[in-house]
Amino acid sequence: MHGHVSREVFLQQMSGFLGTFYLFLALMNGVAAYYCWHALKKDRLAILWVAFSGFFVIVSPLAYSGSAEIMTYISMPAGFREFVNQYMANAVVYTFGTLGMFVLLFLGRRFFANPVVAWAGLNLSLILMGFSMTDQPFAAIVTKPDNVPIVAMVYLLGFFTWLGARRAIINDDRLEQGLPPLEKEDDEKVLVWPDLVYTEMICMIVVTAVLTLWAIGLQAPLEEAASSVKTPNPSKAPWYFLGLQEMLVYFDPWMAGVVLPSLVVFGLMAIPYMDFNKAGNGYYSIKERKFAYLIFQFGFLELWVTLIVLGTFLRGPNWYFYGPYEIWDPHKVEALNNVDLSQYFWISMLKQDLPKAAEGAPFLAKIGMIIYRELPGILLVTGYLVLLPPLMAMTIFRKFFVRMGFVRYMVMSNLLLMMGLLPVKMLLRWSINLKYLISIPEYLLNL
Repeated sequence: MHGHVSREVFLQQMSGFLGTFYLFLALMNGVAAYYCWHALKKDRLAILWVAFSGFFVIVSPLAYSGSAEIMTYISMPAGFREFVNQYMANAVVYTFGTLGMFVLLFLGRRFFANPVVAWAGLNLSLILMGFSMTDQPFAAIVTKPDNVPIVAMVYLLGFFTWLGARRAIINDDRLEQGLPPLEKEDDEKVLVWPDLVYTEMICMIVVTAVLTLWAIGLQAPLEEAASSVKTPNPSKAPWYFLGLQEMLVYFDPWMAGVVLPSLVVFGLMAIPYMDFNKAGNGYYSIKERKFAYLIFQFGFLELWVTLIVLGTFLRGPNWYFYGPYEIWDPHKVEALNNVDLSQYFWISMLKQDLPKAAEGAPFLAKIGMIIYRELPGILLVTGYLVLLPPLMAMTIFRKFFVRMGFVRYMVMSNLLLMMGLLPVKMLLRWSINLKYLISIPEYLLNL
């Protein structure tokens, strides 16, 4: 459980940070307003950002006050926090919510790639962050030294994803007009010395300064020496392994820790040999490479980044799901009865015990009985990996099959199906508590 103090003491502790935070946002919008007025000659935009800046100037002294009564006006309403806790602690809602957001951002990419919309969205997200920081459980998670880089990563990832989409949309429009992409307009050779070396040196100095200030401002997240009799609850891997740790919940260690990561590496190596689309090479484009763009963004954002965010902010003690405004209570108990597919089939549906070989049966007889017991899962997985590729080739992937040929198409389709196995398995676990499709614990073979 997070260490808690009274709300009054907590708000006094947070007042300095929040007041400075809002002053920084006021300055940020002031600079944006000056840029729009002076450089872009867009007075209406300048007035809009001045209004945002004025809002933050008003909010800042309220935050500096540290008064529980005053800061109620710059906090998230209790009803909103309860609503978010109720639905964000539901993994199915979280998954479909992030998937829906992914689809919405792609379909409305022209709208969201607009700099005005993006800047307004950034401001709204920062307001949401600031108002949420007055909630003690939320602040305890977000301000934890281990988690501060994750918050920064989310914003940086959002910026660079937006930047890539913005340039891709501009290039798509230019190509339609018969103009070369932006990258072709600035393709002059740059000398390593002095241009590149100077740039690297400046970056090195900036990064060193940022890390120094970071080390001064945040305590190092060092804990007591590891002990086998006292483990942290929750015990989490470093942030870059949280996605892998989340995968271990749904798959056997050999599958989540060896097979799937190896397939990721193999898939990345195979991309140049499977890619038949020569357009969009060397410049940003979505229209010319929609399939590649969607698959990469789905795999990276939806199947990796969202798992890191899930493991960082929503996984609490005993690895249960918690809402972002919910207290991490280690005494929270959720009744989970995960059942294998073979148990669903034989026990729940047929109302009989699991088949098993007689005592002293030959080895081959035992193997045969295990296969018979797990036959529903074996048939299901075989059908998924064997029957779906030709079905896809006859329907939505017909063009891919014709242009790629049999071997390349089968490699691509099976990689896609293995990638899709992760969200399918996660949803099956969350919806019907399905543990394994194929469960052979006798030989440590579970899927």
